[in-house]
Amino acid sequence: MAMRINETCIACGACEPECPTNAISEGDEIFVIDESACVECQGHFDSPRCVEVCPTDSIHKAE
Repeated sequence: MAMRINETCIACGACEPECPTNAISEGDEIFVIDESACVECQGHFDSPRCVEVCPTDSIHKAE
């Protein structure tokens, strides 16, 4: 699985530097996650760091 950023993102950028695989980048209007590069922080942290730092709870597991 991977994480995904939804439309409630305010493009604050808090998530981008937290990603150990550099899967997060700035999109046209919001930040986006390259789902092929996202490992949900497995092997790096106990839980996805992007979710922990997101002030708007805009990051969830991709379905």
